[in-house]
Amino acid sequence: MQTASTNICERMGCSQEFTEFKCDTMIGCHLCNKSIHEISLLLNISQSTVSGIIIKWKQLGTTATQPPSGRPCKITEQCQSMLKCTVRRSHQLSAESIAKDLQTLCGLQISTIAQ
Repeated sequence: MQTASTNICERMGCSQEFTEFKCDTMIGCHLCNKSIHEISLLLNISQSTVSGIIIKWKQLGTTATQPPSGRPCKITEQCQSMLKCTVRRSHQLSAESIAKDLQTLCGLQISTIAQ
């Protein structure tokens, strides 16, 4: 029997990270020449998910979650929400006043000079 939260996640398409065991099971089945359809039925996982895990394993040699690419964001979520509120509140604010507010509230050094 499935719980209500499981049903909601299935309907809403919530992403989930699979355990290492479940991923290894998918790869093991693949290496034993099971089809994606058979693996999907066996583990009760969508075919597209099984296919994605197998492709990731073939390309990267691992099924572990990779760190995000790109430069990490230095502005915290709290500062981001303050910035959004400030800009929504008044579209007439200058870059200097927004920078001054962020420096005061978040302790960030922000340049207003265009590069």
